[in-house]
Amino acid sequence: MLRILIVLYLSFMAQLTWATEVSFITNDNATIYANYQQRGSHAVLLAHGAIFNKESWGAFEQKLLAENFTVLAIDFRGYNKSTQGDKVQALYEDILAGVRYLRKQSGVSKVTVLGASMGAIAAAKASVYSADNEIDQLILLSPSRIYKPESLKGELLFIASKEERLTKVLKSAFIKAAEPKALELIDGKAHAQHIFKTSKAEQLTSIIISFINK
Repeated sequence: MLRILIVLYLSFMAQLTWATEVSFITNDNATIYANYQQRGSHAVLLAHGAIFNKESWGAFEQKLLAENFTVLAIDFRGYNKSTQGDKVQALYEDILAGVRYLRKQSGVSKVTVLGASMGAIAAAKASVYSADNEIDQLILLSPSRIYKPESLKGELLFIASKEERLTKVLKSAFIKAAEPKALELIDGKAHAQHIFKTSKAEQLTSIIISFINK
C-alpha cells in the first residue's frame, strides 16, 4: 500500500511541475519560447518582469496549475532563447503571439494575461492592440506606465504595493479604464514579482486567483 501511495504521489508531482517548451513567431518575426502546461479550459499567460524570465514564477505558477489553469509562461524577446523581431522593443507582440498560440490549443476557451512590471507595461499595450475577445482578462501587476488605459479590453485587475512610487500612475489609469475593473493595493513596498518573495505572497496569490475565477 505504501509503495502504491508513493507512486501516486510521484505521479501527481510530475504532472504538477512538468512543462513542455514551445515556441511561436510574432507578427514582427521574433521567435518566442515559452513553458506550456495544459490543464483546464481557462489559460493564463504569464509575462515576466525585467530581471526575471519564464522560469521565475515558482510557487505561484504551481498554484495556478493545482487550480486546473492551463499556463503559458513566456520568455520575452532577448531572454534566453527568444529572439528579437523587426520592431525595436515590441514586447507587446510577444504577448499577442502567446495569446494567439493559446487560442489555437484544443480545449482552451478563455485567456487571462498577467504581466508583472515590464511585463505589465507590455500586457497593457497588447490589450489595446488585441482583437475583441482575444484577451478575456488582464492583470497588471506593478506597471510603471500604462498605454492608453481608456482602451484596455476585457475584465481588468490593477495591483501594486501601497508604498510603490507607481501607485499614483496606477490609480490614474484605473480611473480612466472601462468597467469591469478592480484595483488592489497590498501593504508594503515590494515591486511586482518580488511580492511573491514576501509575507504578502499568499494574499497576492489569493487576489489573483479569485479574480481569474470570476
